[in-house]
Amino acid sequence: MSLEPQTYRITRADLVRYAGASGDFNPIHWSDRVATAVGLPGVIAHGMFTMALAGRAVTAWVSGDPSAITEFTTRFARPIVVPDDDNGAELTVTGVIKPLEGDFAQIDVTAVCAGEKVLAGAKAVVRASALRS
Repeated sequence: MSLEPQTYRITRADLVRYAGASGDFNPIHWSDRVATAVGLPGVIAHGMFTMALAGRAVTAWVSGDPSAITEFTTRFARPIVVPDDDNGAELTVTGVIKPLEGDFAQIDVTAVCAGEKVLAGAKAVVRASALRS
C-alpha cells in the first residue's frame, strides 16, 4: 500500500536554523564560494536535516505519533542543492507499506529532489496499529 506523498520546501533560512540547532556550521551549508571550491554545485542541505524531513513524513503516516517509529535507517545518496532564492528546493517523500510479523510494518521510504533520489535504502519499522487508515 502506498502512502500519501509529503512535500517539504527547503530554503537557506532552514539551513541556518538547522545549523544553529545541530551545531553543524560547515560552510558548505551556507557559502556558495566554499561549496563550489570543494567541488559541490552549490550550497547543500545537511544530510541529517534531509533524514529528519523523511522522518517527519513517517511521523505523519503514523498518525503524528513519533513513538510508533521503532527503527529508521537510510544512506545518503545525493545532496540537495539549495539555491539562494525564496523558493529553495523541494523534497518529496513517499512510502510503501510492507507488513511484518506482529503489530509491525516496514515503510520503504523514497525521498526525491529535482527528480533524483537523495536517500537510499530508507526504511522505517513502525507499529502497524498507528498507521493512518
